[in-house]
Amino acid sequence: MPYRRGCVVRVHPGELHGVLVFEPTPVRDERGFFTRTFDADAAREAGLDPGVFVQDSQSRSVLGVVRGLHLRTDGGEGKLVRCSYGRVYDVAVDLRPSSPTYLRWAAVELDDGVHRSVWLPRGLAHGFQALTDVADVCYRIDRTYAPGFDATVRFDDPDLSVAWPIPVTRMSSKDREAPFLAELLPNLAEWFGNSDV
Repeated sequence: MPYRRGCVVRVHPGELHGVLVFEPTPVRDERGFFTRTFDADAAREAGLDPGVFVQDSQSRSVLGVVRGLHLRTDGGEGKLVRCSYGRVYDVAVDLRPSSPTYLRWAAVELDDGVHRSVWLPRGLAHGFQALTDVADVCYRIDRTYAPGFDATVRFDDPDLSVAWPIPVTRMSSKDREAPFLAELLPNLAEWFGNSDV
């Protein structure tokens, strides 16, 4: 457990194989708080190479919005996800055929109070729902964006039965019209057969 200027960062495994949850300990006082949003030493000690990250992105969503479940078809992308403002229900689906948690989904709440972040390795579909009036989600990604390899699994796929916590208010037409997982299953070995698990 690394100690850095008063901030302890705990790392523990998530419910899906290879997922890591980073939990900092914010320092709070009358001025507000200070927290570590990324610690290369903590990442390294957990087996994650901090040098893999090549891109940071951010999205803003309003209450009830669902984004996802997004994936890449060229081997996937790893991403470290956190909510910098508000609160989200963050969901990942394991699409790696050789994974012990293949076709399972798991969720974790990310918010601007606990400051937890989650590492999602390549081969997972990812999405979230905004649980506050405004929610900003930040992504630290290990591959540059490649629009020709975008894919989406339908958010309300009955084979997954993701339990979104509140009614879905908005989403993109692309996400709403996404294919069901059954339509993508024949491609998963090709897309993620070489993913490390």
